[in-house]
Amino acid sequence: MTEQENPEEQENPEEQEAPEEQEAPEEQENPEEQEAPETHEGSKEVKGMKELVEFIAKSIVNAPDDVTITEETDEQGIVLKLQVADEDKGRIIGRQGRVAQAMRTLIRVKAAKAGTRATLEIL
Repeated sequence: MTEQENPEEQENPEEQEAPEEQEAPEEQENPEEQEAPETHEGSKEVKGMKELVEFIAKSIVNAPDDVTITEETDEQGIVLKLQVADEDKGRIIGRQGRVAQAMRTLIRVKAAKAGTRATLEIL
């Protein structure tokens, strides 16, 4: 009977080790998620917002080389100014302004995570 008990005891330590291994990656993931808000700097977040708008705009327009984005900082927060070719303005704005509004929503969410305000102007 001791032989039967020994395999059971061997299984139990293995089962106990598995949850410990599973907990370790979870602990590693949480600090990464926490580091992003803690290490936010204005320039990093602006760069991320600027790259996001640039990626979306270049994906939509017919002339992606004509897409330019400038950033300005004022007392109300960050202002991103998007300039595209005249024939692509309709694509960026979208029907009833839906594309532009979606881009503005994404920018506001990213800025809120950074603890600032951001707006998007289409020139």
